[in-house]
Amino acid sequence: MYENRKEPVFDLPVPGMGMTHELGARPWQQPPQYTNVDDATKFYLGKMQDEAFVEQTLNLLETKMPVTMISNAMQLTGVMNGVHTIDTGMLVLPVIMEMIMLIADTEGIEYVTGLERNIDEELDNTRLDVAVENYDDAILNKEKKQEQIEEEDMQIEEVLQTGLMSRRVK
Repeated sequence: MYENRKEPVFDLPVPGMGMTHELGARPWQQPPQYTNVDDATKFYLGKMQDEAFVEQTLNLLETKMPVTMISNAMQLTGVMNGVHTIDTGMLVLPVIMEMIMLIADTEGIEYVTGLERNIDEELDNTRLDVAVENYDDAILNKEKKQEQIEEEDMQIEEVLQTGLMSRRVK
């Protein structure tokens, strides 16, 4: 189709271009609705006082969904809807988490924060621990091989001493 053209073909559409929107057509490509942390915090606190939000959040917390996951989903939704930038969302994230934990505490629901750490489990999975285990296994394998070699040598000596002309061993 374009084999006989003499000028370069730079003005053709990029593959997949028909499946995208124009630049600036998405909410996150527009200036944010709230540009500072205080305004974004007020926005979230207003949303979190709604009774429907409280019920849905309590349902999620009862299923042991971490508070970090719920709050991160909330702030990412705010970024996608053009409410604030990702930077502002990360700064508002601790406030959202504290508010969700406050809601759970007032209702007497136990929750998982998502910030818990099991130091023993983390230390078990370190590379140093794995290297020490591999070293110990290598030493044990070497000792087992040495024992097998010694047993084979003893068996060979027993076979050699049972011949017709062999000397008697006391």
